[in-house]
Amino acid sequence: MTVEELRAQFPILSSQVNGRPLVYLDNAATSQRPASVVECWEGMALRTNANLHRAVHALAARATDRYEQTREFVRHYLNAAAREEIIFTSGTTGGINLLAHSFGEAFLQEGDEILIAECEHHSDIVPWQLLAARKGLKIKVLPILDDGMPDLSALEGLLSPRTKIACIAQISNVLGILNPVGEIIRTCHAKGCAVLVDGAQGIVHGKVDVRALDCDFYVFSGHKVFAATGTGVLYGKKALLEQMPPFLGGGEMIDTVRFSGTTFAPLPGKFEAGTQDFCAVPTLMPALALAGSVFADAELQRSGEEVKAYVLDALRRNPRIRLFGDPADPARKVPLFSFCVEGAHHEDLALILDKMGVAVRSGQMCAEPLMDRFGVTGMLRASFAPYNTLREAETFTASLEKAIDMLT
Repeated sequence: MTVEELRAQFPILSSQVNGRPLVYLDNAATSQRPASVVECWEGMALRTNANLHRAVHALAARATDRYEQTREFVRHYLNAAAREEIIFTSGTTGGINLLAHSFGEAFLQEGDEILIAECEHHSDIVPWQLLAARKGLKIKVLPILDDGMPDLSALEGLLSPRTKIACIAQISNVLGILNPVGEIIRTCHAKGCAVLVDGAQGIVHGKVDVRALDCDFYVFSGHKVFAATGTGVLYGKKALLEQMPPFLGGGEMIDTVRFSGTTFAPLPGKFEAGTQDFCAVPTLMPALALAGSVFADAELQRSGEEVKAYVLDALRRNPRIRLFGDPADPARKVPLFSFCVEGAHHEDLALILDKMGVAVRSGQMCAEPLMDRFGVTGMLRASFAPYNTLREAETFTASLEKAIDMLT
């Protein structure tokens, strides 16, 4: 598949902004959606609109079948051992909040510790802080080095018998670095510590095998990998999920309900209370199918590497730009670039780029502790997807140069 053939599947990419062709480089915030996802979404709403797991009529059976087919598809895509290990959530944030509550209730006692990497998104910090405040826990921080890599030399010293779970992004949404999660998992497991991998960006940039990783939990959002908003997945090892109490109470997560007491449904039901987004969840199938085909396509991978190399070189060569997340090994870098420009505010740059049709992100990227680590109030971020072309990369760098000249 050529990049142009891939782009043809995304109608919005042919649109214009401010009279200019859209160059969409805010993919780390949310990806655009292919026609196959939109058609699936609309088809469910128009022809298969019925609640799940309850009624015996044909529409309900059809909706339930699609929902559970999606679970099996995701299980296979992630190479999970069992369908019970796949919990549908509203997204990465929903999955981590579920985990912080339920894992915390099952496994953490006063005085226990949680290890969080310094590069984490707020969604992988705040839920653990809330748990820590509620149960009297201690949060430890795995520092980030100047090049954006986690400081593995500090890892073992941070782990103690009371460290119950470590949280690490597979790829930082700010630094764009493939973190050495396999090594971190092995080190943590040797100390008896479970590991959560935040895959919100990781699921976007390569195939994921949770059994090969041996992570205890893995979370991601559908909307970052072409699927509908409001969809997400929490993978967890079955033995751990079985010991964890439900997060939310209500319909479908129960076995029996009496005023004398309630028993809960087996996995995965006990973590899927209430009416699920049965129109949106099935969009994970065409979305992940497309992502998988992209990862397996040599032409698209070559194009992506060309785009990454071009932008990385352009940003490195500009003396006015300070790039964050620049490892010695370029293979550890994905096409996600956060940077500051001396003498120019990141939001001003973003507004000027928007006038030129280039959509980028400005601000703290929901990673305020990482901003503090690098001594900045915010950054500008350009995040590329497989449908972005070298011509768009050239437009971005040329537009950025113009914007900088206007402000400095």
